[in-house]
Amino acid sequence: MKARVTFSRINFAEQAQAIERILQAAVQRELSIHKRLGNSIVVWKDGQVVIVPPEEIVISPEPLNPDE
Repeated sequence: MKARVTFSRINFAEQAQAIERILQAAVQRELSIHKRLGNSIVVWKDGQVVIVPPEEIVISPEPLNPDE
């Protein structure tokens, strides 16, 4: 007999700010890793693909805490 899995409803609109903080913290962490390892990143800017060298990667000066 298969076990039945139930899910509770989550209102993502109510969680939007918390989700955004978590995603921003994750991006900053990954940018920091790329910069420390000397890896370039690729971004989309003005309709074009742009390669950003590690020395030009900008890291937010304030730490983002996703638990706030």
